[in-house]
Amino acid sequence: MAKKTIKDVDLKDKKVLVRVDFNVPLKEGVITNDNRIVAALPTINYVIENGGKAILFSHLGRVKTEEDKAGKSLKPVAERLSELLGKPVTFVPETRGAALETAVNNMKDGDVLVFENTRFEDVDGKKESGNDAELGKYWASLGDVFVNDAFGTAHRAHASNVGIASTGIPTVAGFLMDKEIQFIGEAVESPKRPFVAILGGAKVSDKIGVIENLISKADKILIGGGMTYTFYKAQGHEIGNSLVEEDKVALAKELIEKAGDKLILPIDSVCSKEFSNDAETLITDGAAVPEGYMGLDIGPKSIELFTNELAGAKTVVWNGPMGVFEMSNFAKGTIGVCEAIANLNDATTIIGGGDSAAAAIQLGFADKFTHISTGGGASLELLEGKTLPGLAAINDK
Repeated sequence: MAKKTIKDVDLKDKKVLVRVDFNVPLKEGVITNDNRIVAALPTINYVIENGGKAILFSHLGRVKTEEDKAGKSLKPVAERLSELLGKPVTFVPETRGAALETAVNNMKDGDVLVFENTRFEDVDGKKESGNDAELGKYWASLGDVFVNDAFGTAHRAHASNVGIASTGIPTVAGFLMDKEIQFIGEAVESPKRPFVAILGGAKVSDKIGVIENLISKADKILIGGGMTYTFYKAQGHEIGNSLVEEDKVALAKELIEKAGDKLILPIDSVCSKEFSNDAETLITDGAAVPEGYMGLDIGPKSIELFTNELAGAKTVVWNGPMGVFEMSNFAKGTIGVCEAIANLNDATTIIGGGDSAAAAIQLGFADKFTHISTGGGASLELLEGKTLPGLAAINDK
């Protein structure tokens, strides 16, 4: 997937539109986690250092009504960005119009401007998320070059990614986007072997496409999390009150048959009668979960099995926790997998966003992975082998 990057275009004296992912958590107007702003700094600094005018824009939350706008302005983000860059950042509280155009035209080389939440355009009809052609054309008219650095939205065709790119403006990947393409795209298409995929999370339905795509590409697929019990049921095991997708049991059976010995399921579980960290726990002797209990994590024998299966792996892609990691009694499986991956030598290790990324960061393993994806849904679709509209819209090399 050879796409042009920010290094392939001349930025001097250019108005550089940069679609960033500033969808940060806000509480009463205060940013509670600025990771996404920090992650965008290399691209923003590159524009500034190479004499470009950086015009930044992003969505923030979901906005469907005027009431939804409350607490969703990018103003606090612009202020935090100014602190991180150590220079002024102009904030324009508009998504279009004379004030925005004047501010853009008054920019000097090296200046930085942030304009308002792109989703504010969804209040009067889904102009942003519906990829309104006129809106894409308008935003494209503000700049000379378009840098897409928002991998988290690459699986959606919006006016702020596909809409702008489809006008013919030179469109390239920022450093963050390029990193995602390199790591996740190349891991799936041309991995160093052995290639082991670890899939967790609650639902089989969320991971069907990924499992089907990886059966032909991975050497092993380790399954954990809540979806384990749908597979167990397909094998005829008792699952007690564990989470199960009844309508996916037949499909789970098909996947087991199709994958053969590539598909590795847990061999024990940590169970409880209640979905609570204070409830008494029980470790099963095998796959079967006793009546009245629910499986909430993989057990110690499964951790040992998975650790052995990971030994010697050269490429590991992990998407989805092994249990309810937010509760300490059911976090051991996720911690065990983190440790097993962290101890691999000379391996490319990738977390595909979402809950598994949150788990690795929360548990203190963030620096033990080669790459942690910034996009949950986008990384899943890339693992499925799907074409992501936001990626497809970037100019090929």
